[in-house]
Amino acid sequence: MIECCDLTLSYDQQPVLKQITLTLGKPGITALIGPNGAGKSTLLSAIARLVKPDSGTVLLDGEPVVGNQTLAKHLAILRQDNHMEARLSVYDLVCFGRYPHSGGRLTDEDLQKVAQAIDYLDLQPLQDRYLDELSGGQRQRAFIAMILAQDTEYILLDEPLNNLDMKHAVSIMKLMQQAARDMHKKIIIVLHDINFASVYADQIIAMKDGQVAYQGTPEEMITEPVMLDLYDLPMQIQQINDKPIAVYHL
Repeated sequence: MIECCDLTLSYDQQPVLKQITLTLGKPGITALIGPNGAGKSTLLSAIARLVKPDSGTVLLDGEPVVGNQTLAKHLAILRQDNHMEARLSVYDLVCFGRYPHSGGRLTDEDLQKVAQAIDYLDLQPLQDRYLDELSGGQRQRAFIAMILAQDTEYILLDEPLNNLDMKHAVSIMKLMQQAARDMHKKIIIVLHDINFASVYADQIIAMKDGQVAYQGTPEEMITEPVMLDLYDLPMQIQQINDKPIAVYHL
């Protein structure tokens, strides 16, 4: 499990995380939701050691992680700004996911993991194409294949549906749901669309003003009082295919 213990972090003396104490990493998908500025992305970055908290600790399976390469064998993160400066093919990008294990010298096992990830994301027809030749949805699938090739128990995804149309967003969420089930991955994902969280997540954690405001199952979380408190917006909750769906466009 991932344990956050009294995490505090500020930018320019403005608190972003306020004594976050939280356990993450249950089997399946855990969605982080909440308004802009709630601290969701910062929390993922602190867990992945991309930013250093002012105070508090993060434990992975009960132990502090020493060294980024050690962490990268257990936890993978895909950030919002996942652009590559180098002109890479899809295949080269997915190979990059094996770096924590291979150090750049790919073994037969590494190549097998790369092939499995490419097959899983149906990227065989695209594996020789360059990333700048792909659509947004194809490029996001390539980055997720890189993360799957890294073959970690924990996967952190920071708003992976940004800039995707509805079809590709649904496709990505179904792939994540399938990976959690088939590969026993523990996926923590920041989502803006609360209905995607309701339909695809097993657990939801809601943040507000740098703190954990609520947590529970989709049925416990997607309710009119919770949504009103989080987003300051009245919503109607309807049951569709046994899932609570928030209607907030009217």
